[in-house]
Amino acid sequence: MGIMLFCAILGYGGYLVLNQRIALDGASFLGYLGLFYMIINPAKTLSTSFSNMQKGTAAIGRIEEVLKAPVVVDENINGKQIDAFAGKIEFKNVGFKYEDVEILKNINLTVEKGKTVALVGSSGAGKSTLADLVPRFHDVSSGELLIDGINIKDYSLHSLRNLLSIVTQEPILFNDTIANNIALGMRDAKLSEIEDAAKIANAHNFIIQKEDGYQSNIGDRGSKLSGGERQRLTIARAVLKNPPILILDEATSSLDTESERLVQDAINNLMSNRTSIVIAHRLSTIRHADEIVVLQNGEIVERGTHDSLIAQNGFYKKLVDMQEVR
Repeated sequence: MGIMLFCAILGYGGYLVLNQRIALDGASFLGYLGLFYMIINPAKTLSTSFSNMQKGTAAIGRIEEVLKAPVVVDENINGKQIDAFAGKIEFKNVGFKYEDVEILKNINLTVEKGKTVALVGSSGAGKSTLADLVPRFHDVSSGELLIDGINIKDYSLHSLRNLLSIVTQEPILFNDTIANNIALGMRDAKLSEIEDAAKIANAHNFIIQKEDGYQSNIGDRGSKLSGGERQRLTIARAVLKNPPILILDEATSSLDTESERLVQDAINNLMSNRTSIVIAHRLSTIRHADEIVVLQNGEIVERGTHDSLIAQNGFYKKLVDMQEVR
């Protein structure tokens, strides 16, 4: 626009000067054009600054919305410290509402130490919400959630979450080295311990093939790695932490067949002798769970082992048949 305006002034102003229609000679007119051209860039900068101010204002609004968001889970400053998991996790008549929408209704479930409980059901059934109650990402709206017979609200939030490791469908990784991503939250971890964790997670072989090995940078959100490699790093992180309670949220659902096999082997190694809550998308991965809990519309509709649920010929059997057909 500045160049077009400059050309218009040059053409029309030149016409006026040449025909002596204005009281300017050629030299004065050229000086005027030079001054005008010098003003264009500052004017552009001013408009750009105004645009950036508008963007900044919008960004500040979004940031303040997050900073001023109400804290829905209160830290119990004087809460009890829990350093070990000894008994069981109990859901007693648990209900959960998000605003006015009832997500979970009258959930009664016990997860014994060392057992694996799988949560299955259609999308929106409440599987992830149920699992999120254990680390107190949400607090129950009704009923009680107990660990070793004590309501989790009575525990220190920090000590409670130290008992847990969570492996999600979308790996949480950072623009840092492989070693630092595995050792996240473990400041005193030694390289030998990181390597041992990676071996259990079936990650060591692909790591040592990298140019810088464990010191290789993986890019933002692990962009330099494949999906299976990213997932195995998060499993290695969980192995290194060595938690007594493990939550797996559809950890293999987004992987190809080969990556799924490697990741599933790593998960089986991780789950060994641990209390596990598994949210399963592919039902073939939870056939050997100690108990399978089937959720539908926020309620438990079936529960039992794989074989007993197949024999019931109910909702679980229908899900298994649908996946086998596909």
